[in-house]
Amino acid sequence: MRLLLDSFWRAVAYCLHPRVILLSLLPLGLMVALAALFGYFYWDSAVAWTREALEAWPLLASFWAWIGRFFSSDVTGVLAPLVVFIAATPLIVVVSLVIVAGSMATPLTRLVAERRFPVLEQKAGASFLGSVLRSIGLTLLALMALVVSMPLWLIPPLVLLLPPLIWGWLTYRVMSFDALAEHASAEERQSLLRTHRLPLLGIGILCGYLGAAPSLVWASGLLFAAAFFVLVPLAIWIYTLVFAFSALWFAHYCLDALAQLRADRLAVATSAPITPLAASSRPVPLESPKK
Repeated sequence: MRLLLDSFWRAVAYCLHPRVILLSLLPLGLMVALAALFGYFYWDSAVAWTREALEAWPLLASFWAWIGRFFSSDVTGVLAPLVVFIAATPLIVVVSLVIVAGSMATPLTRLVAERRFPVLEQKAGASFLGSVLRSIGLTLLALMALVVSMPLWLIPPLVLLLPPLIWGWLTYRVMSFDALAEHASAEERQSLLRTHRLPLLGIGILCGYLGAAPSLVWASGLLFAAAFFVLVPLAIWIYTLVFAFSALWFAHYCLDALAQLRADRLAVATSAPITPLAASSRPVPLESPKK
């Protein structure tokens, strides 16, 4: 419990570090850059294609004509840019978050190691490629679990339990592995993940519930169109900050646990009693000749 609480408040404090704040703002800049590129190369063609698709639906032709009597005769011309904008925004946001999230965990772990554990030996028990492949495989498993469990979401209590549990399991498996990738050996990592499985899973589940909070802001931005351009960037920033907090929490916990594991093993090795075999291997002093 001490390790859990200590790593929690340290992660909260590190969220105020200038480097962490800068990393949390990266998705906003990346989103603006991606939106500018998308608008420059694909905006006109996307709007034209969307307008043709809206006008090609026979069932909606009468509806567009009815709407045009009250607002504008060119309803599809007004709706097409709005549809493209609403459809492209989640895609741009997800791409931005994935890119930044993939590049945040390692710098944040190094930040914790530099400030708290500068003398902790790096044994590099996992390669970067292996970590990426493992993260992709676990993510696919989590997505499959979400799809399979969707019918159970109709039961009111389960919809509040299953998604955070699945995302919590994914967060625990991915972030705990990444936090130990550079410093722990393969044997140390397996030992720590086995010994601290429940606390690490608890951290993952709590972070999963925290990750649901920005969705409320995102939904508010979709409901209140006037505040869309304010609430949606706010939700993106909160998403990134929650991810940064999760990575910091796992880094503080796992590196502290690794330091304790090595200290305990060193203490056991230095205080180990001399075995009979070791004692018998000692040279026997020669007796002085009797006078």
